[in-house]
Amino acid sequence: MSSQVHLLDDLKWRGLFSQSTDEEALREAMKKPLTLYIGFDPTAPSLHVGNLVVLLALRRFQLAGHNPIALVGGATGLIGDPSGKSEERTLNTSDVVEQWVGRIKDQVSKFLDFKASPNPAIVVNNLDWTSPLSAIEFMRDIGKHFSVNQMLSKDSVSSRLESGGISYTEFSYQVLQSFDFLELYRRNKCTLQLGGSDQWGNIVGGLDLIRRVEGGSGHALTIPLLAKADGTKFGKTAGGSIWLDPSMTSPYAFFQYWLNTDDKDVINFLKVFSFRSREEIESLEKTHLENPGAREAHRALARELTSLVHSQDICDRVEAAARALFGQGELSELDEATLSSALAELPRTSVKSGEAIPTWVDLLAATGVVDSKSAARRIVKEGGAYLNNLKIEGEDFAPSKTDFLCGKYAVLRKGKRDLAAVELI
Repeated sequence: MSSQVHLLDDLKWRGLFSQSTDEEALREAMKKPLTLYIGFDPTAPSLHVGNLVVLLALRRFQLAGHNPIALVGGATGLIGDPSGKSEERTLNTSDVVEQWVGRIKDQVSKFLDFKASPNPAIVVNNLDWTSPLSAIEFMRDIGKHFSVNQMLSKDSVSSRLESGGISYTEFSYQVLQSFDFLELYRRNKCTLQLGGSDQWGNIVGGLDLIRRVEGGSGHALTIPLLAKADGTKFGKTAGGSIWLDPSMTSPYAFFQYWLNTDDKDVINFLKVFSFRSREEIESLEKTHLENPGAREAHRALARELTSLVHSQDICDRVEAAARALFGQGELSELDEATLSSALAELPRTSVKSGEAIPTWVDLLAATGVVDSKSAARRIVKEGGAYLNNLKIEGEDFAPSKTDFLCGKYAVLRKGKRDLAAVELI
């Protein structure tokens, strides 16, 4: 079995294979290196973990010897993909989209190898071939090949029509995406487009356009949209989306997101996101089933993804911070950036630098971790009160300024798990 055929089988095992135009034809084509692409629209300043599903699939193809293209949609990002949603996407200005295109190009570049030989990755922007065309040229040369009846039958369009309608702007999105496939076919001999399963209609539209205009052929491969076992949306928390940009989701919060994966999801997520072999993941699955409390699979997932997205060094720092917060390491050894990141999600209160510092009891009550000062006093009496992992013995204890880590933060702990932060401002 060739490594290319093995790739499709591996994608199936990992749950990364939804639909293909002709699987046997694709297997045959993959006996030689082929060129493929995935598109990412700049609808925010950063990609999120949902984008990683298809982006890492593109990386798997490169590792198997194929030629990957990451397309950033400077043109389609100005339009908006209906994608079955019940409301129109906010249309951003060209300046905003241009800025986001640059940021997303940089992010995509972290996951692909641009120096690989003989199959280096490239990043392209569809605005480069869309903006030179006038509206008349686009309608005459490209639009004439599209049947309105077929366009209306696409799931992303029909669902919008049933729920109240769709603008012409978003209706035209599928034509632009098809044009991208045609241009990459012409420019780079690209014959395969990957995408989420919700993109099937648009990808097939591109194949049809290639056939009509160039008399050529290609392939489509879609990847299932990732779902969580409990029915909640993957990549979302109470605080919002999990972004790849560290200024939007801190590396500590990113690490904790994966570490806190539901037991029912962790092996599935390892299959989707990890570059570990099938044997390694099955070994982790066996360990997880035998002793789920050890959370080895969760730690493996959190470490690999945080290292991949942020770096091994940052991963080591946030893992050390996680241990230190719960008394398994020295808080004083953490640098300010890592400490700040680790405390960002905690309940907190602040103390002004020139004022007297309240007691531990007052501070804990101010964070909202307990309902009252009397509840905080009970914690001290029961031996469950900690400041920077040091046990508090008296109800009247008040921290001094020297207790603030990095001159700025103090960590309150109630029992083993409940944490809060105090910031000196």
